[in-house]
Amino acid sequence: MIRNIRLKFGSTPNKPKLEFDTTPVTIFVGPNNSGKSKILQEIQQFCQNGQMNVNNALLENIEFNGVGDPEKVISELTMPSNKGEFLQPGHIIYGKGGWRNQVNRQNLINWLSNPNQKNNFCSYYTSFNTLRIDGGSRINLINQQPAGDLQAHPSNHLAVLFRNDELRKDVRRIVFDAFKKYFVIDPTNLGQLRIRLSEIEPNTNLLERGIHQEAIDFHNQALDISIASDGVKAFTGIIISIAAGDPKITLIDEPEAFLHPSLSYKLGKEVSNKVKDSQKSLIVSTHSSNFLMGCIQSGTPINVIRLTYSNNIATARALPSEKVLKLMRHPLLRSTGVLNGLFYEFVIVTESDADRAFYQEINERLLQFEPDKGIPNCLFINAQNKQTVHEIIRPLRELGIPCAGIVDVDIIKEGGAVWTSFLNGGFIPDLTIQSTATARTRIKQFFDNSGIDFKRNGGIDVLQGQEKEACTNLFDQLAEYGLFVVRGGELECWLKNLGATGHGPKWLIQIFEKLGDDSSSSHYIKPDVNDVWNFISDIKKWLINGNKKGIPE
Repeated sequence: MIRNIRLKFGSTPNKPKLEFDTTPVTIFVGPNNSGKSKILQEIQQFCQNGQMNVNNALLENIEFNGVGDPEKVISELTMPSNKGEFLQPGHIIYGKGGWRNQVNRQNLINWLSNPNQKNNFCSYYTSFNTLRIDGGSRINLINQQPAGDLQAHPSNHLAVLFRNDELRKDVRRIVFDAFKKYFVIDPTNLGQLRIRLSEIEPNTNLLERGIHQEAIDFHNQALDISIASDGVKAFTGIIISIAAGDPKITLIDEPEAFLHPSLSYKLGKEVSNKVKDSQKSLIVSTHSSNFLMGCIQSGTPINVIRLTYSNNIATARALPSEKVLKLMRHPLLRSTGVLNGLFYEFVIVTESDADRAFYQEINERLLQFEPDKGIPNCLFINAQNKQTVHEIIRPLRELGIPCAGIVDVDIIKEGGAVWTSFLNGGFIPDLTIQSTATARTRIKQFFDNSGIDFKRNGGIDVLQGQEKEACTNLFDQLAEYGLFVVRGGELECWLKNLGATGHGPKWLIQIFEKLGDDSSSSHYIKPDVNDVWNFISDIKKWLINGNKKGIPE
């Protein structure tokens, strides 16, 4: 239904505005406060009347596809006139659901035939064919609704489902797959329709739709959905709205709200299937990698658009589907939860889980006590070792996500493909990589000549004079591209004054005990000058730098 969307900004302030042709599913991702909910509101407003709101912050324009055969659409949406209602010559009663109007038929054909006349096209088609579901409305979607006159056009979702056995069975299938209970519509509160969840599938439509004693007993044994959990209500409400309302444009804000991750996945897959191979548009804002994976696994063509807003600068980048698929399918990336990086402003990748846990804790204390040095909205994830850090950094940067890497000083030992891959992961230019190869070899020789285990006994401080300066210059060069080396050696070199011993998990347990867990205690370790506190602060400077190196355009 929506053919093209143009936003007011692009991937950087100097790049063209993002304009993209829509697929059946468009998903907006990004960190908090990046405009994901706002864009849905602006799209809905445009679809109401086809006019641009001067107060729009994100949306610049929408282009629509035509309806195909206007005569067919008019036939489907023509309503009977009410008894005694005066119908002007050449006019019909036209609409859907609660929208009903008397319209000149020939004018209507002209308006539906020309989607470029957006004011009329939207007013007489997309306005009542657009559904937006947000946090407040999704729970109310399952409330009981009036049955209405069964001889008249159905006026709500439950009335539609009550009359359509096939639609109701499809909803029942989806709900049963999610909750192992059967969705049924209970008419026994005469004049009202309500949803129940039954342990037993109704063996006939009459048992579900009747008001005889057997039907009354059947519904009495089923659970009224009003006393079910918010997750059940939200999931069911979204499904019935899309199935029964049959909107041409569906906008869902944070569909994962109230849902377990597995249900978010199921919901993503089901709602995507609803628009697959159709002219409908499903547009979603989400923070859920599980929902996103469900959409992708459905096989429905999707667009993924990442929004950010920082320092009064908004950005929008279309993420290539094949690169998003790589995050989901690659075993290492999937196991480390890399897809979650789409929903954060920044990502930091470490060598191991112990590194990740320590640096994340340090950052949390900086955010609490020295926020100017801490990194907000940052996801810390770990690779398996230094050899695989680049496998996480590179695909995230390809999606425009500022992603820094932290490795121990013994990265200098890694020549050949390992060294080249690490630098390639940071998008360091090939010529620069070639020049660093010679420097790395010489510096490694310096360390070897020292005869000292430099990783555990001082890092670059085992070198002197020009040798140390050359090593510092090399690491400074890597840092310009967001690749940070622990110059003191390794993780365990930090906060030596606290006296933690051991290595890896053993050291981590001790250092956490010495850091303390009660921020009101005098023994709780707060940020200080130098040491690891400045290390994280230096990483932040690269992450927030608007002209940072290492992010492909």
